[in-house]
Amino acid sequence: MAIFQTLLFIVNKSTKIWLNYIAGGIISLFLLWNIYHQVSKQVSTLGKAALESSGNYTLLGACICLMFANTSLEGFRWYVLTNTVEPTRYYRAFCSYLAGIAFSIITPNRIGEYPARILYLGRNHTFKYINVSALSIMAQLSAVYFFGFIGLLYYNFAFPALWARMALAACGLINIFTVIAFFRFESWLPLLLKFAWLRKYVIYARLINRFTGKKLLLVMGISFLRFIIFTLQFVCLLWFMKINQSLPQLFCLSALFFWLMAVIPSIALTELGMRGMAGLFLFSPFTANPASILVATTGIWMLNLIIPSIIGSILILRMRLLR
Repeated sequence: MAIFQTLLFIVNKSTKIWLNYIAGGIISLFLLWNIYHQVSKQVSTLGKAALESSGNYTLLGACICLMFANTSLEGFRWYVLTNTVEPTRYYRAFCSYLAGIAFSIITPNRIGEYPARILYLGRNHTFKYINVSALSIMAQLSAVYFFGFIGLLYYNFAFPALWARMALAACGLINIFTVIAFFRFESWLPLLLKFAWLRKYVIYARLINRFTGKKLLLVMGISFLRFIIFTLQFVCLLWFMKINQSLPQLFCLSALFFWLMAVIPSIALTELGMRGMAGLFLFSPFTANPASILVATTGIWMLNLIIPSIIGSILILRMRLLR
């Protein structure tokens, strides 16, 4: 009997391993096919004429270097957060981040990113990982809304409009709320205890208490630095496409561009249309070649989303979907 149970355990374990590889392979192929289809469609739409109007290739090299800085920083932020739950190597945290990027491209507003990160880690304490994911999202949203507020301030001075004033007020209020939620969540504990359906979030408040003020500032600082990096990336791409405005002007408009991308609902594989529309709306006054704006918006999409998602799609082969 004991021998039979041992053999059954070995068979079940072997079956799960094969099923994991098969499921991971199917998902990887599906994601890679979607990426290829979308990229080929965009390249054929832009055409060679737009690319031939580009400028200094040193700027393109800077964009690629900034891509590595951006992904490394996000991997480090996720590493800091996951280590609060349980010890995690940087390499594993970075791989889970890339796997999350791969899943994010087929979900609305990339909501599949963090569940995929957690699934890739394949460990216990799932709810705690959800909690630190919420902390990560709040930190990045704070950066997006902070710099979006700066972009809206510039836009209100340069192109006064009612919608811009309303957006500025809403952006400022949401940013204040996000920062308070990030740094002072534990002060809401008594309120959460009064409602049965909110009591499960008490665990989140207790988990936040495990973060020192220094670590919270580190997470927030990385989020702000990441935003500055990929905004400078976009500025370099705009310069590369010969949209030759000043750095402060393009930085503010680029920050506003990323804020718009954060607040407009979309699916990553279909968001290029929205990116193109937002880019044309913000930058068309500064160039007579609209195609150059589309190249820049496509370029930032490929550098920060498509290239990492290709790597992440391959890493999904190692994901333990069955345990």
